[in-house]
Amino acid sequence: MEASSSGAGATAGREGTGRTLAQTFCLVVGIVLIAVGVLGFFFGGTSFAVGDAIDGETFIVFEVNGWHNVVHIATGVFLVAMAAAPATAITGAIAFGVLYVVLTIWGFIAMDNVIWLAPINLPDNLLHLALAILGLAIGLSARGKTGAPARGRTA
Repeated sequence: MEASSSGAGATAGREGTGRTLAQTFCLVVGIVLIAVGVLGFFFGGTSFAVGDAIDGETFIVFEVNGWHNVVHIATGVFLVAMAAAPATAITGAIAFGVLYVVLTIWGFIAMDNVIWLAPINLPDNLLHLALAILGLAIGLSARGKTGAPARGRTA
């Protein structure tokens, strides 16, 4: 007898054909961050200057420099790597969310740069806040929903 493909277990029952929301978040946001980081080198700032008075170039509405672009690429690579499995995607989304909460708080306090490396402006801070909330919401809501049977239960 074939199992029904509807319901909560549909994704878990089709091995290799579906992604969880956490995996999709990590993959999509990761790819976008990598693309933005690379494009930032071509259309934004490329300076690797450091200090209190660093200035970046405007890329769309965001202030970026070489360090800012590297951070986008690094966090994007991290998210793409974490998208490989449901459990790692949950951990990755939560870790990313926590990191971006810290980055957002630092950005609002400093209002012009983060750790004297990356220039930052209000649109950066607002985007970082939105990504932090999204990453935490998806990661925390997905905990315990990886498709594996609960501990102590037998099939």
